[in-house]
Amino acid sequence: MRVKKFASIVLMVGVCVSILAGCGNSSDDSKSSGSSKGGSNEIVFWNPFTGPDGSNIKAMVDEYNKTNPEFKVKNVSMKEGDMYTKIPTVVNSGKNIPDLNIIHAERIKQYKDNDMLQAYDDALTDYPEIKAENYVPESWNIGDLDGSRYSVPLDIHTSGTYYNKELVEKYTPNALDDNIITYDEIKEAGEKAQKDDVSALGVTWMKPILLSLYKQHGGELSSDGIDPTLDNSAMEDSIALWKELYDSGITTKDGEDPYQLFVAGKVMFYPEGIWMRNDVNEAQFDWGLTNAPQISDDLSKAVNWSSSHQFVMFKNENRSDEKTKGIMDFLEWVRTNSLEWAKAGQNPATLDLLNNDEYLEMPQSMFINDPAMQETLTIFDYKYNGYVSEYMDAHALDVIFGKAEVSDFAPSMQKEVADKVAKDNSNK
Repeated sequence: MRVKKFASIVLMVGVCVSILAGCGNSSDDSKSSGSSKGGSNEIVFWNPFTGPDGSNIKAMVDEYNKTNPEFKVKNVSMKEGDMYTKIPTVVNSGKNIPDLNIIHAERIKQYKDNDMLQAYDDALTDYPEIKAENYVPESWNIGDLDGSRYSVPLDIHTSGTYYNKELVEKYTPNALDDNIITYDEIKEAGEKAQKDDVSALGVTWMKPILLSLYKQHGGELSSDGIDPTLDNSAMEDSIALWKELYDSGITTKDGEDPYQLFVAGKVMFYPEGIWMRNDVNEAQFDWGLTNAPQISDDLSKAVNWSSSHQFVMFKNENRSDEKTKGIMDFLEWVRTNSLEWAKAGQNPATLDLLNNDEYLEMPQSMFINDPAMQETLTIFDYKYNGYVSEYMDAHALDVIFGKAEVSDFAPSMQKEVADKVAKDNSNK
């Protein structure tokens, strides 16, 4: 997603509970609800790319279709919320099921447990290069459940920190020598910058920031994969740290637009996702991209929140073996032709791009071009991650801005998520 206004981000995440990237406001490419049906020699491909990245996925599909495959791909981009609403309806009805779908990694477990996904195991037999060694591990591993493969990754997108190089040089010149900015370094720089009306840190999308901090503090969303484990000191310490930063006056304020202030040169560190790269290019100064803010400067302990767009096949009795082969032909082509997706500000999951100089010059490639950096990428694949996201999106900023109590944040989230999980399981 490319959105400039933080207010727009807050509105969107109510719908995009799994991940911000890839959402948008445009209608699907088919231009009408009925035209998402495909012919016998078409692969109907649903995806949630309706923002600027929609043009990138369309360009990729168009390029593939120019290779004259036996089964051409019909690109159907739709609003994320609409797509996720339609999926259970069409799968349960057995009608108009897409041949291929992009979903967010956090949804794989739930769809698999609901017996909605077709495993790739048999289809992969004739495609030996679609294998773990050729993909970023965190993006590949999430599709492996109970010994079967249920997805193939398109990308792994990460929340890091953009920074103003001139301001860093002025207020904390050696902080990024190790490519890590710690919260202690941010505090120190912020105290120096206050006199110049410069904020050290933008208050942006808190969910990925808090989840990163939570894991840094040793927290886990669930110990058994079902019941949440959120009411603990790790969660309270995570939200309390940001409240402390805000109260100290070194962050952007309630009502301010951190993006606009960053590109105007009034914010030193702007924690956001790699999908914002093309927007940040509007800044009239030299900027860089580094890890998300960390507690420690030890890279082996760093946590960079990530998610992944994944190719899945929903169960469909009408999908022929020939069409499945056509789908695999497309996925193999994507594995070696993903530069266009990188141009959208994303990190394709395929390691094939590590041989591409144009990609390696892109700032987001820093998360992929070093195995040690790949180890920092963390997808929070708790089955009920969406409920955690909903709570954080609705309440984290209120706590930071002093409209709610720090002490209420973790226990209230625990109760809300646990209640929703219990309700889901009681309905089965």
